[in-house]
Amino acid sequence: MRWPHSLQIRLGLAVGVVVTLLWVASALVTAQLMRGEMNEVFDSALQETAQRILPLAVGQILGREGVTGAQTVPIVRPHEEHFTYVVRDASGTVLLQSHMAQPALFPPYSGPGFYDTPKLRIYSDSALRGSITISVAEPRTHRDNAAHEVQMGLLAPLGLIIPLSLGAIALVLGLGFTPLRRFRLRLAARGAADLSAVETRDLPAEVQPLGETLNALLARLDAAFQAERHFAANAAHELRTPLAGAIAQTQRLRSETTDPASAARAGEIEAGLKRLTRLSEGLMQLARAEGGKLRNEDMRDLRPILRLMADDTARLAGAPPVQLELPETEVRSDLDPDIFGILCRNLIENALRHGTPGAPVVVRLTQAGQLSVENDCDPLPAEVLAQLGNRFERAPGSGVGSGLGLAIVHAIMERAGGTFDVKSPAPGRERGFVARADLPLRLHH
Repeated sequence: MRWPHSLQIRLGLAVGVVVTLLWVASALVTAQLMRGEMNEVFDSALQETAQRILPLAVGQILGREGVTGAQTVPIVRPHEEHFTYVVRDASGTVLLQSHMAQPALFPPYSGPGFYDTPKLRIYSDSALRGSITISVAEPRTHRDNAAHEVQMGLLAPLGLIIPLSLGAIALVLGLGFTPLRRFRLRLAARGAADLSAVETRDLPAEVQPLGETLNALLARLDAAFQAERHFAANAAHELRTPLAGAIAQTQRLRSETTDPASAARAGEIEAGLKRLTRLSEGLMQLARAEGGKLRNEDMRDLRPILRLMADDTARLAGAPPVQLELPETEVRSDLDPDIFGILCRNLIENALRHGTPGAPVVVRLTQAGQLSVENDCDPLPAEVLAQLGNRFERAPGSGVGSGLGLAIVHAIMERAGGTFDVKSPAPGRERGFVARADLPLRLHH
Protein backbone atom coordinates (compact mmCIF):
# COMPACT_ATOMS: atom_id res chain seq x y z
CA MET A 1 0.00 0.00 0.00
CA ARG A 2 1.41 3.36 -1.03
CA TRP A 3 0.96 6.32 1.28
CA PRO A 4 -0.76 9.37 -0.27
CA HIS A 5 1.43 12.34 -1.15
CA SER A 6 -0.60 14.73 1.00
CA LEU A 7 1.05 15.31 4.39
CA GLN A 8 -2.33 16.21 5.88
CA ILE A 9 -3.87 12.92 4.74
CA ARG A 10 -0.83 10.98 5.95
CA LEU A 11 -1.02 12.53 9.40
CA GLY A 12 -4.79 12.06 9.50
CA LEU A 13 -4.53 8.38 8.60
CA ALA A 14 -1.66 7.74 11.02
CA VAL A 15 -3.30 9.52 13.95
CA GLY A 16 -6.69 7.99 13.11
CA VAL A 17 -5.27 4.45 13.04
CA VAL A 18 -3.36 4.99 16.30
CA VAL A 19 -6.40 6.49 18.05
CA THR A 20 -8.66 3.68 16.81
CA LEU A 21 -6.23 0.99 17.96
CA LEU A 22 -5.83 2.67 21.34
CA TRP A 23 -9.61 2.94 21.82
CA VAL A 24 -10.19 -0.70 20.88
CA ALA A 25 -7.22 -1.95 22.94
CA SER A 26 -8.39 0.08 25.94
CA ALA A 27 -11.91 -1.33 25.65
CA LEU A 28 -10.62 -4.91 25.39
CA VAL A 29 -8.21 -4.51 28.31
CA THR A 30 -10.95 -2.89 30.40
CA ALA A 31 -13.35 -5.70 29.53
CA GLN A 32 -10.75 -8.30 30.52
CA LEU A 33 -10.05 -6.55 33.81
CA MET A 34 -13.76 -6.28 34.51
CA ARG A 35 -14.18 -9.98 33.73
CA GLY A 36 -11.58 -10.79 36.38
CA GLU A 37 -13.32 -8.54 38.87
CA MET A 38 -16.69 -10.10 38.00
CA ASN A 39 -15.29 -13.61 38.57
CA GLU A 40 -14.12 -12.54 42.01
CA VAL A 41 -17.56 -11.08 42.79
CA PHE A 42 -19.39 -14.19 41.54
CA ASP A 43 -17.03 -16.53 43.45
CA SER A 44 -17.61 -14.49 46.59
CA ALA A 45 -21.37 -14.74 46.00
CA LEU A 46 -21.11 -18.53 45.58
CA GLN A 47 -19.12 -18.85 48.79
CA GLU A 48 -21.42 -16.51 50.71
CA THR A 49 -24.50 -18.37 49.47
CA ALA A 50 -23.08 -21.72 50.55
CA GLN A 51 -22.18 -20.42 53.99
CA ARG A 52 -25.64 -18.88 54.46
CA ILE A 53 -27.63 -21.88 53.22
CA LEU A 54 -25.60 -24.62 54.92
CA PRO A 55 -26.62 -23.78 58.55
CA LEU A 56 -30.26 -23.42 57.49
CA ALA A 57 -30.13 -26.72 55.64
CA VAL A 58 -28.55 -28.49 58.64
CA GLY A 59 -31.27 -27.17 60.90
CA GLN A 60 -34.01 -28.21 58.51
CA ILE A 61 -32.53 -31.68 57.97
CA LEU A 62 -32.03 -32.35 61.69
CA GLY A 63 -35.56 -31.17 62.40
CA ARG A 64 -37.20 -33.61 60.05
CA GLU A 65 -39.42 -36.20 61.61
CA GLY A 66 -40.07 -39.27 59.53
CA VAL A 67 -39.09 -37.58 56.24
CA THR A 68 -36.67 -39.45 54.04
CA GLY A 69 -35.23 -38.87 50.57
CA ALA A 70 -34.39 -35.68 48.79
CA GLN A 71 -36.45 -32.63 49.54
CA THR A 72 -36.82 -29.77 47.11
CA VAL A 73 -37.08 -26.23 48.40
CA PRO A 74 -40.55 -24.93 47.50
CA ILE A 75 -40.90 -21.97 45.07
CA VAL A 76 -42.32 -18.85 46.68
CA ARG A 77 -42.77 -17.15 43.27
CA PRO A 78 -41.41 -17.95 39.76
CA HIS A 79 -37.92 -16.53 39.13
CA GLU A 80 -34.76 -17.20 37.18
CA GLU A 81 -32.37 -19.14 39.34
CA HIS A 82 -28.72 -18.30 38.65
CA PHE A 83 -27.43 -20.30 41.65
CA THR A 84 -28.48 -23.91 42.31
CA TYR A 85 -27.42 -26.10 45.18
CA VAL A 86 -27.63 -29.60 46.57
CA VAL A 87 -27.16 -30.74 50.17
CA ARG A 88 -25.90 -34.31 50.64
CA ASP A 89 -24.87 -36.61 53.43
CA ALA A 90 -21.51 -38.31 53.75
CA SER A 91 -22.57 -41.11 51.40
CA GLY A 92 -23.56 -38.65 48.69
CA THR A 93 -27.30 -39.04 49.14
CA VAL A 94 -29.13 -35.82 48.26
CA LEU A 95 -30.99 -34.50 51.26
CA LEU A 96 -32.02 -31.06 49.98
CA GLN A 97 -31.85 -29.26 46.64
CA SER A 98 -32.99 -26.04 44.99
CA HIS A 99 -35.94 -26.37 42.66
CA MET A 100 -33.87 -26.15 39.44
CA ALA A 101 -30.89 -28.15 40.60
CA GLN A 102 -29.83 -31.23 38.62
CA PRO A 103 -27.93 -33.48 41.06
CA ALA A 104 -26.48 -35.51 38.23
CA LEU A 105 -24.41 -32.48 37.17
CA PHE A 106 -22.89 -32.10 40.63
CA PRO A 107 -19.77 -34.21 41.08
CA PRO A 108 -19.17 -36.07 44.40
CA TYR A 109 -17.94 -33.95 47.28
CA SER A 110 -14.17 -33.93 47.44
CA GLY A 111 -13.50 -31.22 49.97
CA PRO A 112 -14.27 -27.55 50.48
CA GLY A 113 -13.37 -25.02 47.77
CA PHE A 114 -13.98 -24.12 44.13
CA TYR A 115 -13.82 -26.40 41.16
CA ASP A 116 -15.17 -26.36 37.61
CA THR A 117 -17.06 -28.69 35.34
CA PRO A 118 -17.69 -28.14 31.65
CA LYS A 119 -20.99 -26.42 32.48
CA LEU A 120 -20.75 -25.26 36.11
CA ARG A 121 -18.64 -23.23 38.50
CA ILE A 122 -19.09 -24.91 41.92
CA TYR A 123 -18.24 -24.06 45.51
CA SER A 124 -18.52 -26.82 48.13
CA ASP A 125 -18.39 -26.80 51.91
CA SER A 126 -19.33 -29.15 54.80
CA ALA A 127 -20.73 -29.14 58.32
CA LEU A 128 -20.97 -31.57 61.26
CA ARG A 129 -17.50 -32.97 60.53
CA GLY A 130 -18.32 -33.69 56.93
CA SER A 131 -21.54 -35.54 57.54
CA ILE A 132 -23.50 -32.91 55.63
CA THR A 133 -22.10 -31.18 52.54
CA ILE A 134 -23.36 -28.42 50.26
CA SER A 135 -22.44 -27.62 46.69
CA VAL A 136 -23.59 -24.30 45.16
CA ALA A 137 -23.27 -24.05 41.39
CA GLU A 138 -23.46 -21.26 38.84
CA PRO A 139 -23.76 -21.95 35.08
CA ARG A 140 -20.61 -20.93 33.27
CA THR A 141 -22.79 -19.43 30.52
CA HIS A 142 -24.10 -16.93 33.07
CA ARG A 143 -20.65 -15.50 33.58
CA ASP A 144 -19.82 -15.66 29.87
CA ASN A 145 -23.03 -13.78 29.00
CA ALA A 146 -22.34 -11.14 31.64
CA ALA A 147 -18.76 -10.69 30.41
CA HIS A 148 -19.99 -10.50 26.81
CA GLU A 149 -22.51 -7.82 27.73
CA VAL A 150 -19.83 -5.79 29.49
CA GLN A 151 -17.50 -6.13 26.51
CA MET A 152 -20.21 -5.06 24.08
CA GLY A 153 -21.12 -2.19 26.39
CA LEU A 154 -17.55 -0.96 26.11
CA LEU A 155 -17.07 -1.60 22.37
CA ALA A 156 -20.46 -0.47 21.07
CA PRO A 157 -19.96 3.24 21.92
CA LEU A 158 -16.73 3.14 19.93
CA GLY A 159 -18.88 2.91 16.80
CA LEU A 160 -19.84 6.53 17.50
CA ILE A 161 -16.76 7.71 19.36
CA ILE A 162 -14.22 6.62 16.72
CA PRO A 163 -15.93 8.40 13.76
CA LEU A 164 -16.31 11.52 15.91
CA SER A 165 -12.64 11.28 16.89
CA LEU A 166 -11.58 10.86 13.27
CA GLY A 167 -13.73 13.81 12.25
CA ALA A 168 -12.22 15.92 15.01
CA ILE A 169 -8.72 14.89 13.92
CA ALA A 170 -9.48 15.83 10.32
CA LEU A 171 -10.89 19.19 11.45
CA VAL A 172 -7.92 19.97 13.67
CA LEU A 173 -5.44 18.99 10.95
CA GLY A 174 -7.35 21.07 8.41
CA LEU A 175 -7.18 24.09 10.71
CA GLY A 176 -3.53 23.38 11.44
CA PHE A 177 -2.65 23.35 7.74
CA THR A 178 -4.61 26.54 6.99
CA PRO A 179 -1.48 28.77 7.25
CA LEU A 180 0.26 26.54 4.71
CA ARG A 181 -2.68 26.82 2.32
CA ARG A 182 -2.69 30.61 2.72
CA PHE A 183 1.04 30.63 2.07
CA ARG A 184 0.57 28.58 -1.09
CA LEU A 185 -2.27 30.84 -2.30
CA ARG A 186 -0.14 33.92 -1.73
CA LEU A 187 2.57 32.37 -3.90
CA ALA A 188 0.09 31.21 -6.57
CA ALA A 189 -1.46 34.69 -6.82
CA ARG A 190 1.85 36.30 -7.69
CA GLY A 191 2.88 37.29 -11.14
CA ALA A 192 5.97 35.85 -12.76
CA ALA A 193 7.95 39.05 -12.11
CA ASP A 194 7.00 39.43 -8.44
CA LEU A 195 9.98 38.22 -6.42
CA SER A 196 9.28 40.13 -3.22
CA ALA A 197 9.33 38.32 0.13
CA VAL A 198 6.24 36.32 1.10
CA GLU A 199 4.62 36.87 4.49
CA THR A 200 5.65 34.00 6.78
CA ARG A 201 4.66 35.20 10.25
CA ASP A 202 1.59 32.95 10.45
CA LEU A 203 3.46 29.80 9.42
CA PRO A 204 3.96 27.05 12.05
CA ALA A 205 7.36 26.96 13.71
CA GLU A 206 8.20 23.68 11.91
CA VAL A 207 7.62 25.27 8.49
CA GLN A 208 8.93 28.77 9.29
CA PRO A 209 12.51 27.90 8.19
CA LEU A 210 11.14 26.66 4.84
CA GLY A 211 9.35 29.99 4.26
CA GLU A 212 12.45 31.94 5.25
CA THR A 213 14.59 29.82 2.93
CA LEU A 214 12.13 30.44 0.09
CA ASN A 215 12.24 34.20 0.74
CA ALA A 216 16.03 34.10 0.75
CA LEU A 217 15.93 32.30 -2.61
CA LEU A 218 13.48 34.87 -3.99
CA ALA A 219 15.77 37.66 -2.80
CA ARG A 220 18.77 36.07 -4.55
CA LEU A 221 16.76 35.59 -7.75
CA ASP A 222 15.51 39.17 -7.62
CA ALA A 223 19.04 40.46 -7.11
CA ALA A 224 20.26 38.38 -10.05
CA PHE A 225 17.45 39.62 -12.32
CA GLN A 226 17.97 43.22 -11.18
CA ALA A 227 21.67 42.90 -11.97
CA GLU A 228 20.82 41.50 -15.39
CA ARG A 229 18.34 44.30 -16.11
CA HIS A 230 20.70 46.98 -14.85
CA PHE A 231 23.49 45.58 -16.96
CA ALA A 232 21.32 45.56 -20.08
CA ALA A 233 19.99 49.06 -19.40
CA ASN A 234 23.42 50.49 -18.57
CA ALA A 235 25.06 48.80 -21.54
CA ALA A 236 22.33 50.05 -23.86
CA HIS A 237 22.56 53.56 -22.39
CA GLU A 238 26.34 53.64 -22.71
CA LEU A 239 26.06 52.53 -26.33
CA ARG A 240 23.76 55.39 -27.34
CA THR A 241 26.43 58.10 -27.46
CA PRO A 242 29.14 56.17 -29.34
CA LEU A 243 26.53 54.77 -31.71
CA ALA A 244 25.17 58.23 -32.43
CA GLY A 245 28.73 59.45 -33.02
CA ALA A 246 29.50 56.49 -35.31
CA ILE A 247 26.32 57.09 -37.30
CA ALA A 248 27.21 60.79 -37.69
CA GLN A 249 30.73 59.91 -38.85
CA THR A 250 29.35 57.38 -41.31
CA GLN A 251 26.88 59.91 -42.70
CA ARG A 252 29.71 62.45 -43.04
CA LEU A 253 31.84 59.84 -44.80
CA ARG A 254 29.01 59.15 -47.26
CA SER A 255 28.62 62.82 -48.00
CA GLU A 256 32.33 63.40 -48.51
CA THR A 257 33.25 60.34 -50.58
CA THR A 258 32.99 60.29 -54.36
CA ASP A 259 33.58 56.56 -54.64
CA PRO A 260 30.22 54.77 -55.19
CA ALA A 261 31.52 51.57 -53.63
CA SER A 262 32.70 53.40 -50.52
CA ALA A 263 29.42 55.25 -50.28
CA ALA A 264 27.47 51.99 -50.54
CA ARG A 265 29.67 50.40 -47.88
CA ALA A 266 29.19 53.41 -45.61
CA GLY A 267 25.43 53.11 -46.16
CA GLU A 268 25.53 49.49 -45.05
CA ILE A 269 27.53 50.46 -41.97
CA GLU A 270 25.03 53.21 -41.18
CA ALA A 271 22.10 50.76 -41.51
CA GLY A 272 23.85 48.29 -39.19
CA LEU A 273 24.56 51.01 -36.65
CA LYS A 274 20.94 52.10 -36.72
CA ARG A 275 19.79 48.52 -36.13
CA LEU A 276 22.17 48.34 -33.19
CA THR A 277 20.74 51.64 -31.91
CA ARG A 278 17.21 50.29 -32.12
CA LEU A 279 18.34 47.13 -30.32
CA SER A 280 19.90 49.14 -27.48
CA GLU A 281 16.76 51.24 -27.17
CA GLY A 282 14.69 48.05 -27.11
CA LEU A 283 16.88 46.62 -24.36
CA MET A 284 16.47 49.78 -22.30
CA GLN A 285 12.72 49.68 -22.77
CA LEU A 286 12.61 45.98 -21.84
CA ALA A 287 14.63 46.66 -18.67
CA ARG A 288 12.22 49.49 -17.82
CA ALA A 289 9.22 47.26 -18.50
CA GLU A 290 10.55 44.43 -16.32
CA GLY A 291 11.87 46.46 -13.41
CA GLY A 292 10.53 50.01 -13.59
CA LYS A 293 7.61 51.69 -11.91
CA LEU A 294 4.32 50.82 -13.58
CA ARG A 295 1.83 53.10 -11.86
CA ASN A 296 1.46 56.52 -10.33
CA GLU A 297 -0.65 57.85 -7.53
CA ASP A 298 -2.79 59.99 -9.84
CA MET A 299 -5.05 58.94 -12.71
CA ARG A 300 -4.42 60.21 -16.24
CA ASP A 301 -6.34 60.19 -19.47
CA LEU A 302 -4.69 57.75 -21.89
CA ARG A 303 -6.07 59.30 -25.10
CA PRO A 304 -3.59 62.24 -25.43
CA ILE A 305 -0.64 59.92 -24.84
CA LEU A 306 -1.87 57.47 -27.48
CA ARG A 307 -2.51 60.30 -29.95
CA LEU A 308 0.99 61.70 -29.44
CA MET A 309 2.66 58.29 -29.77
CA ALA A 310 0.69 57.46 -32.93
CA ASP A 311 1.60 60.71 -34.68
CA ASP A 312 5.25 60.64 -33.57
CA THR A 313 5.82 56.98 -34.48
CA ALA A 314 4.27 57.35 -37.95
CA ARG A 315 6.29 60.52 -38.61
CA LEU A 316 9.61 58.92 -37.61
CA ALA A 317 8.83 55.86 -39.72
CA GLY A 318 7.98 58.04 -42.74
CA ALA A 319 4.59 56.35 -42.99
CA PRO A 320 1.09 57.79 -43.48
CA PRO A 321 -0.71 58.76 -40.26
CA VAL A 322 -2.35 55.89 -38.47
CA GLN A 323 -6.12 55.75 -38.15
CA LEU A 324 -7.08 56.50 -34.55
CA GLU A 325 -10.44 55.44 -33.13
CA LEU A 326 -10.79 56.90 -29.63
CA PRO A 327 -13.79 57.18 -27.33
CA GLU A 328 -15.30 60.60 -26.75
CA THR A 329 -14.92 60.45 -22.98
CA GLU A 330 -11.73 60.06 -20.95
CA VAL A 331 -10.08 56.69 -20.44
CA ARG A 332 -8.37 57.20 -17.10
CA SER A 333 -5.74 54.90 -15.60
CA ASP A 334 -2.91 55.11 -13.08
CA LEU A 335 -0.61 53.39 -15.58
CA ASP A 336 2.65 55.33 -15.79
CA PRO A 337 2.53 57.60 -18.89
CA ASP A 338 6.07 56.65 -19.96
CA ILE A 339 5.23 52.94 -19.69
CA PHE A 340 2.01 53.44 -21.65
CA GLY A 341 3.95 55.42 -24.26
CA ILE A 342 6.51 52.59 -24.60
CA LEU A 343 3.66 50.10 -25.00
CA CYS A 344 1.91 52.19 -27.70
CA ARG A 345 5.13 52.94 -29.60
CA ASN A 346 6.13 49.28 -29.82
CA LEU A 347 2.70 48.12 -30.97
CA ILE A 348 2.45 50.82 -33.65
CA GLU A 349 6.07 50.38 -34.80
CA ASN A 350 5.46 46.62 -35.12
CA ALA A 351 2.35 47.25 -37.22
CA LEU A 352 4.08 49.82 -39.48
CA ARG A 353 7.21 47.70 -39.88
CA HIS A 354 5.53 44.40 -40.73
CA GLY A 355 2.35 45.59 -42.41
CA THR A 356 1.69 45.89 -46.13
CA PRO A 357 3.37 49.12 -47.36
CA GLY A 358 0.79 51.86 -47.90
CA ALA A 359 -1.98 49.92 -46.10
CA PRO A 360 -3.53 51.78 -43.16
CA VAL A 361 -2.75 50.91 -39.56
CA VAL A 362 -5.83 51.15 -37.32
CA VAL A 363 -5.40 51.90 -33.60
CA ARG A 364 -8.46 51.57 -31.36
CA LEU A 365 -8.91 52.37 -27.67
CA THR A 366 -12.21 51.51 -26.01
CA GLN A 367 -13.80 52.99 -22.91
CA ALA A 368 -13.14 49.68 -21.15
CA GLY A 369 -9.38 50.05 -21.68
CA GLN A 370 -8.86 47.67 -24.60
CA LEU A 371 -6.12 48.83 -26.95
CA SER A 372 -5.88 47.12 -30.34
CA VAL A 373 -3.53 47.76 -33.25
CA GLU A 374 -4.43 46.24 -36.63
CA ASN A 375 -2.44 46.14 -39.84
CA ASP A 376 -2.75 44.39 -43.19
CA CYS A 377 -0.45 41.47 -44.01
CA ASP A 378 -0.51 37.86 -45.08
CA PRO A 379 -2.01 35.64 -42.35
CA LEU A 380 0.53 34.11 -39.98
CA PRO A 381 0.50 30.40 -39.03
CA ALA A 382 -0.63 29.47 -35.53
CA GLU A 383 2.83 28.16 -34.56
CA VAL A 384 4.36 31.53 -35.46
CA LEU A 385 1.73 33.42 -33.45
CA ALA A 386 2.51 31.25 -30.44
CA GLN A 387 6.16 32.35 -30.53
CA LEU A 388 5.52 36.08 -30.98
CA GLY A 389 6.06 37.89 -27.72
CA ASN A 390 9.24 35.95 -26.94
CA ARG A 391 12.47 37.89 -26.94
CA PHE A 392 14.20 38.28 -30.30
CA GLU A 393 11.38 36.39 -32.04
CA ARG A 394 10.46 37.69 -35.50
CA ALA A 395 7.94 36.62 -38.07
CA PRO A 396 9.41 34.40 -40.84
CA GLY A 397 10.91 36.37 -43.71
CA SER A 398 11.14 39.55 -41.63
CA GLY A 399 14.64 40.87 -41.70
CA VAL A 400 13.91 44.13 -39.86
CA GLY A 401 13.30 44.85 -36.24
CA SER A 402 15.02 43.61 -33.09
CA GLY A 403 12.38 41.08 -32.08
CA LEU A 404 11.85 42.91 -28.80
CA GLY A 405 8.75 45.03 -29.50
CA LEU A 406 6.07 42.49 -28.61
CA ALA A 407 8.25 41.07 -25.82
CA ILE A 408 8.29 44.53 -24.22
CA VAL A 409 4.51 44.81 -24.53
CA HIS A 410 4.08 41.32 -23.10
CA ALA A 411 6.35 42.15 -20.12
CA ILE A 412 4.40 45.35 -19.37
CA MET A 413 1.01 43.64 -19.50
CA GLU A 414 2.17 40.70 -17.41
CA ARG A 415 3.46 42.95 -14.63
CA ALA A 416 0.45 45.27 -14.85
CA GLY A 417 -2.02 42.44 -14.47
CA GLY A 418 -3.58 42.90 -17.91
CA THR A 419 -3.79 40.51 -20.84
CA PHE A 420 -2.17 40.60 -24.25
CA ASP A 421 -2.85 38.46 -27.29
CA VAL A 422 -2.28 38.48 -31.04
CA LYS A 423 -4.47 37.14 -33.83
CA SER A 424 -3.94 36.53 -37.53
CA PRO A 425 -5.90 36.85 -39.71
CA ALA A 426 -7.80 39.73 -38.16
CA PRO A 427 -11.29 38.78 -36.88
CA GLY A 428 -13.81 38.91 -39.71
CA ARG A 429 -11.10 39.07 -42.39
CA GLU A 430 -8.91 36.70 -44.36
CA ARG A 431 -5.76 38.79 -43.93
CA GLY A 432 -4.19 41.03 -41.37
CA PHE A 433 -2.73 40.97 -37.89
CA VAL A 434 -4.21 42.31 -34.65
CA ALA A 435 -2.39 42.89 -31.35
CA ARG A 436 -4.80 43.47 -28.44
CA ALA A 437 -3.92 44.62 -24.92
CA ASP A 438 -6.54 44.83 -22.17
CA LEU A 439 -5.22 47.66 -20.03
CA PRO A 440 -5.88 47.77 -16.28
CA LEU A 441 -7.65 51.09 -15.79
CA ARG A 442 -6.90 50.99 -12.08
CA LEU A 443 -4.04 48.88 -10.77
CA HIS A 444 -4.54 47.50 -7.27
CA HIS A 445 -1.87 48.37 -4.75
